[in-house]
Amino acid sequence: MARKYNWKTGCDVEATLSVIGGRWKPILVCHLLHGRKRFGELRRLTPNATERMITLQLRELEADGVLSRHVFAEVPPRVEYEVTDFGRSLGPILEQMMEWGAAFKQRRSAEEAAEASACEAEAAAD
Repeated sequence: MARKYNWKTGCDVEATLSVIGGRWKPILVCHLLHGRKRFGELRRLTPNATERMITLQLRELEADGVLSRHVFAEVPPRVEYEVTDFGRSLGPILEQMMEWGAAFKQRRSAEEAAEASACEAEAAAD
């Protein structure tokens, strides 16, 4: 079941974040944009997320229509997840987020390197 959201007074950005907000949802969607994956694959691709958290995030994404879940009647049971057509529309947004994140990491690395150089120069001057 999808979460409650006040569609009349909420901001459009808030609506987007209600669907893809959180630490693991965008990462899970990014992995699934490359094709169907089983739960175990997603767990290996996101080693810092707990199994419970991955399950909860996948359920919310499914409830919001971003992912679809395919259950196969096998022993042992097999479940696969894939991005829906609606969920594929998140691709450009997530790609922009990746580009921004790469630029941010590069900027921070340069700032940290400059700080380390300044500290070394100061220590050498003493």
